[in-house]
Amino acid sequence: MNLDNCPRCGKLYAKNFKNLCGNCIADIEKEYDKCRTYLREHKGTHIQELSDATEVSIRQITKFIKEGRISIEDHPEMMYPCEVCGIMIREGNMCESCRARLTRDLTAASRKIAGEENAEGTTTYGAINKLRKD
Repeated sequence: MNLDNCPRCGKLYAKNFKNLCGNCIADIEKEYDKCRTYLREHKGTHIQELSDATEVSIRQITKFIKEGRISIEDHPEMMYPCEVCGIMIREGNMCESCRARLTRDLTAASRKIAGEENAEGTTTYGAINKLRKD
């Protein structure tokens, strides 16, 4: 039997597919029910208001949204924080500006690596080398 410490409460538990002890799984389900009930009664709720009213952390509410357990389609005011900068978003993990910055940085890093490899002549070759017949 595989045993582990619960990452949420620290208690020893028999490993399962949720990687949480039974008590924490039950607590999370209770938190979900609180959120679901509150959202049914209050359509125009913000995530902070939901957190304050239900005493469920914003991190846990965000997890419910990302898992698809809480749909934000019916709640136009519901948004959650970007994982990089914290600006409020409605989809994905990052806002558009963080995504663009990441793409730009990755492109620059890839060009730098390609330029270094090209200068060494080891892995890439240009159009001139394709036309050469040695």
